[in-house]
Amino acid sequence: MNKILPPVKGTYNLSNYQSTYESFTWEHYLTELKQNKKINAAYLTVDKHVEDGFGEKIALHYVNGRIRSAYNFAEVKERIDLYVALLRRKGVKKGDRVFIFLPKNPACYFAILATIRIGAIAVPLFEGFMQEAVHQRIEDCQGELLITDYQLGKRVDQAKLPSLKEIIFQEDIDGLEIKPDPYVEWVDPDDPMLIHYTSGSTGKPKGVVHAHRAFIHHFVSGNWVLDIKSSDVYWCTSHPGWVTGSVYGIFAPWLNRATIVIQSGRFDAASWYDIIEQFKVTILYSAPTAFRLLKAKGDLYKNYDLSSLRHVLSVGEPLNPEVIFWADQQLNLRIHDTWWMTETGGHLIVNLPAEKIKPGSMGRAFPGITIAILDDDGEELPRGEVGQLAIKAPWPGLMKAIWNNQAKYEQYFNYPGWYVSGDLAYQDQEGYIFFQGRQDDMINSQGERIGPFEVESSLIEHPAVEEAGVIGKPDPVRGEIVKAFITLKPGYFNTEELLEEIRLHVKKNLAAHAYPREIEVVDSLPKTKISGKILRRELKQQEIEKLNYKTLSI
Repeated sequence: MNKILPPVKGTYNLSNYQSTYESFTWEHYLTELKQNKKINAAYLTVDKHVEDGFGEKIALHYVNGRIRSAYNFAEVKERIDLYVALLRRKGVKKGDRVFIFLPKNPACYFAILATIRIGAIAVPLFEGFMQEAVHQRIEDCQGELLITDYQLGKRVDQAKLPSLKEIIFQEDIDGLEIKPDPYVEWVDPDDPMLIHYTSGSTGKPKGVVHAHRAFIHHFVSGNWVLDIKSSDVYWCTSHPGWVTGSVYGIFAPWLNRATIVIQSGRFDAASWYDIIEQFKVTILYSAPTAFRLLKAKGDLYKNYDLSSLRHVLSVGEPLNPEVIFWADQQLNLRIHDTWWMTETGGHLIVNLPAEKIKPGSMGRAFPGITIAILDDDGEELPRGEVGQLAIKAPWPGLMKAIWNNQAKYEQYFNYPGWYVSGDLAYQDQEGYIFFQGRQDDMINSQGERIGPFEVESSLIEHPAVEEAGVIGKPDPVRGEIVKAFITLKPGYFNTEELLEEIRLHVKKNLAAHAYPREIEVVDSLPKTKISGKILRRELKQQEIEKLNYKTLSI
């Protein structure tokens, strides 16, 4: 189906929009937003709104089952001030790494912004991480302080983390007699503020460092791509432990002074529709998996008033054309795909409200961004040919570094002046980009990037597993699922009980989203002749051939 969805009427004056697009410069926004020669992204996100007279405006709605609460910007600032006071009392200073391991709740957001406001570096962790994943990340950047709660804190063994001097529990903070502190550390634009960890196909997770200058990218893309206005009620469903949940769950909406929704707990279609209806959500940003699950519920949406919803966006994995057509036909809403990465710090390829959508495409380059498709020699390919998706560097959201790993950072810039994404794609004559796969072995399940090396490392820690190879197996709902191929040590036998024990081992020690949903026991794994490296691509090709055979046999 090659249907093209036309631009949203009334969102932009298209002629004015096109001239603005062509004259766009990042420097304009840097000059407009920078506070003298020093800035602080956290201050601009909340405190400035209070100073400008918007303290009474609702900043967030929080939903946790039947528990529902709200904070205005003044109350959010007061809570951040409390965390600032506590962190300063503990001696946290500029450049220190503070880990935040909390559920998706307001305290998580307050702790992140307080850390950044005093010039320290916030390192938020996804609540689904287990001990192994948490320890790896704290060890990597020698974290000295952790903010968590009693439940998640059980997954942290402080005795095994020499750098970790103190753990602060969320439940204890409210009982402290401490005066809120309005302190702001003014910093240079290139000073670091956030570290988000991304798994790789080889080696341990890498700490992607983002600088305060990224707020420009967050503010502008929040305005242009998410179409956020101060009157909007905006809901990004991602946890701040993932880059989407921080950049487009905290910074972009609050820099644009919108009201945000925070929901604790797992996906439930009825609850999502209820939240949209109750809080009059106007903008929704989620992942293709969630939209596929909503689609699978059929006419359930008809039980709710979704008329407030005017703009819907997707991120994290390729967006199926069928889901776009479903939303267009059933909800009378376009789903706007967006492409970016943890390392890029913000939107790079987008479907703007003022442009037509070509289902199956990630969209076009954001204004101020230059995209190219390169061959293996770094030369630009003609339109229509598949090659390496690359972006002309720099731009404000681009990562500052990979923590303590300059060699890894430089790998992204093998061709001078270009950031090479690792994605394969082609570009049509109108500049629309079409994703064709990954160059590495990264797994993309439910919008979350999973490094096979981490899963393999966890698998071979089980006493029964000799070797392991992990791939992403195509799945119609999740995009991909984690599948493991293992060989067993002598004395162990292939039983369903053993395989379930191995699954639970990974789920318990690494992360719930990363455990292998399928495990296949094999006699041996395919390897390179010289180095003996496991050939994941061969395993994946075998799996794809099996799936194709099953499809042809139906």
